[in-house]
Amino acid sequence: MSITPLMPVYPRCGVRPVRGEHCHLISEDGRRFLDFASGIAVNALGHSHEGLISTIQKQAETLMHVSNLYGSPQGEAIAQRLVDLTFADTVFFTNSGAEAVECAIKTARVYHQSAGNDEKFELITFNNAFHGRTMATISASSQEKMHKGFLPLLPGFKYIDFNDLEAAAAAIGPNTAGFLVEPIQGEGGIRVADEAFLKGLRELCDKHDLMLILDEVQSGVGRTGTFYAYEQYGIEPDILATAKGIGGGFPVGACLATEQAARGMTFGTHGSTYGGNPFAMAAIGAVLDVVGEDSFLADVRAKGERLKARLEQFIGNYPELFEGVRGKGLFLGLKMKVEPRPFVAHMRDNHQVLAVSAGDQVMRVIPPLVIDDSHIDEFLEKLSAAAASYTPEDTV
Repeated sequence: MSITPLMPVYPRCGVRPVRGEHCHLISEDGRRFLDFASGIAVNALGHSHEGLISTIQKQAETLMHVSNLYGSPQGEAIAQRLVDLTFADTVFFTNSGAEAVECAIKTARVYHQSAGNDEKFELITFNNAFHGRTMATISASSQEKMHKGFLPLLPGFKYIDFNDLEAAAAAIGPNTAGFLVEPIQGEGGIRVADEAFLKGLRELCDKHDLMLILDEVQSGVGRTGTFYAYEQYGIEPDILATAKGIGGGFPVGACLATEQAARGMTFGTHGSTYGGNPFAMAAIGAVLDVVGEDSFLADVRAKGERLKARLEQFIGNYPELFEGVRGKGLFLGLKMKVEPRPFVAHMRDNHQVLAVSAGDQVMRVIPPLVIDDSHIDEFLEKLSAAAASYTPEDTV
């Protein structure tokens, strides 16, 4: 056989982690890496958070899974906590971010079609967005690299430029059900939505009875310094998809909605075998115990400001490599003047620090939310050493 047992859909690098210690990963050959990638914004509490570990261990000994045919005291309790922390009135639990976005798409469509407006099925989405890898979520993205090999796409999506409110208004038609947008495009290059843009989308939805869906899979759960990024824009969505950091490393997501937005989500319209299982609910609860606290979020904002300020000061030393710093909280990006992937590999292989590339020639800097100043110092020291020893000819 020429194919590997693990389906070769990822170009995996030579780092092979087998253990985590707080904000570091240890590979099977003993190398120690500073993790400023966080599993792509998943490991919000780092890799060995005592509260998360003990909670999961206790739940594993108690109850891991039951069918959603039965009552769910665990799910009800966590849903109520999310309702109390957000705009939402109701929650559907999923196993991933893509599933959360799928649920959001269905919620928006059935909102209209349950009222007899069957023609309203189309969502307006934005260029360079990333919403997942299912057929619906790749169809919601304009990125052709994700479409190749999987055509035809599913109908019902219209793409326009991010941060272009005039184009958003012009795109509304008789089939429009709503907008699907990331407040900060992660894969797209840590591109931050303008306040006027998001507020304008909210106003358009209110005017035309459309659903405003926010994809906060990557930007949510404290990543930007507020529980969800929308809080910094003075708006509330109708529907929100969340995942990644909400489980702290355990695979879980959720679709949050207002009572009005969820009016069509009735018995039999949606389901999930594993969604909302007690194991996943325990993980979310442990994360909320930490990230749901105002003092913790204030600390994330302060650390984000310190890290961003130091990065802005640093990039002036290497004008041939770096152009600027983007983002909010600990959801930051370094806009580069060279392709970021080889530089990320150079940093990883030669200086034992992990980051992750993104679109628009950006390197994402997304550490665990529990970093302290020593980790910021270590990151800047290793970033500086990597920049000093790098030439654009370096390859992955």
